[in-house]
Amino acid sequence: MYLTINKGLYERNRKKLVKELEPSSLVVLNSNDIYPTSSDGTLAFKQHSDIFYLSGVDQEESILVLFPDASEAKHREILFLKETNETIKIWEGEKLSKETAFETSGIRTVYWLEQFETIFKTLMSEAQNVYLNTNEHLRAKVEVETREARFIKWCKEEYPAHNYKRISPIMHKLRAVKEPEEIELMQKACDITERAFKRVLDFIKPSVWEFEIEAELIHEFIRSRSDGFAYTPIIASGFNACVLHYIDNNQQVKDGDLILMDIGAEYANYDADLTRCVPANGRFSKRQKEIYNAVLRVQRSAIKLLRPGITLKDYHVEVGKLMESELLDLKLIDKTDIKNQNPDWPAYKKYFMHGTSHYIGLDTHDVGSWVEPIKEGNAFTCEPGIYIPEESLGVRIENDLIITKDEPFDLMRNIPVEIEEIEGLMNKS
Repeated sequence: MYLTINKGLYERNRKKLVKELEPSSLVVLNSNDIYPTSSDGTLAFKQHSDIFYLSGVDQEESILVLFPDASEAKHREILFLKETNETIKIWEGEKLSKETAFETSGIRTVYWLEQFETIFKTLMSEAQNVYLNTNEHLRAKVEVETREARFIKWCKEEYPAHNYKRISPIMHKLRAVKEPEEIELMQKACDITERAFKRVLDFIKPSVWEFEIEAELIHEFIRSRSDGFAYTPIIASGFNACVLHYIDNNQQVKDGDLILMDIGAEYANYDADLTRCVPANGRFSKRQKEIYNAVLRVQRSAIKLLRPGITLKDYHVEVGKLMESELLDLKLIDKTDIKNQNPDWPAYKKYFMHGTSHYIGLDTHDVGSWVEPIKEGNAFTCEPGIYIPEESLGVRIENDLIITKDEPFDLMRNIPVEIEEIEGLMNKS
């Protein structure tokens, strides 16, 4: 659904990867599976971020092989694709041809999948090292056997004497620093999210249902060339906003509720991640304003801390101090709470229990180092929050940012965040 992306992005990404490889090394990356549900049903296909990053190929059953030291120049970059024909075109839609695969990726050598084992055997006879791909995201929990996992099992059985290496650390390093084209695609996802947010400001009122708000958002996403939500949306009114991963979205909004919306559009596989809180009746109460403005002050100060050189660990410590100060002023915690706090779970964690920032890009929780200093070109969210279950009040404010040598560039700079602007848009008619 998204517009064509210049293949130069993928050509540069592959060059960056090749510089990180040991001599006589071969890299293999596989597409994700199309996952079955029941009967003949399947989930919608979602491409593996790594193969997309290196090729732009957004099609199932694809394999990318890179072998910079191959004796035949044509075998230094190879795509293996599901062979298309007129029957597939009628039943499933048009697939990549060898010509369109080159136009997409910049890779000239394209074979059909049925040739993979024969070609691969020739390549392996020359290679010393094989880089294989596994999911090494810190929050990953993989309970199904993926296409990559099946390939790894097959490859090690067929070629047990090769030297196997991990590609994930290299991919994490490369993907964490965004190219200009990637930033443009992320901006597009954020712009679509902005339009959807402004649309629901005109729709929200007491008595609407959370799922109706969700429907308004997806309408605007899809009509703007997005594939839909970048992640399962949170539309949480009243007490639901105090449940961090509330995704039922099945309650009726009440007069006086504050509605927390954690939403984002996906565009060209790049994700936006926005959180805004709006009053159901179009006017923040005095208490809602107090909490909202406290969170907004923490966010603005936290954004200024996101500079090259700081580590995420130190950054989160500093944000904790900012939140501690706000919670003291709100009288949600006191100095005795701080004096008696557990250093591993500070007093402020009672009302702000999650992290402030995570990487974002091709995945909502994108890959990148959590121990090395932040670099120019990294992309992060910034999303402090205060959650008060006893008041049925939860506030989180979240923007997406690109790290520069100066203050971060805010991809969501045009999305309303000030109380006056939100109230103005909700009461303009």
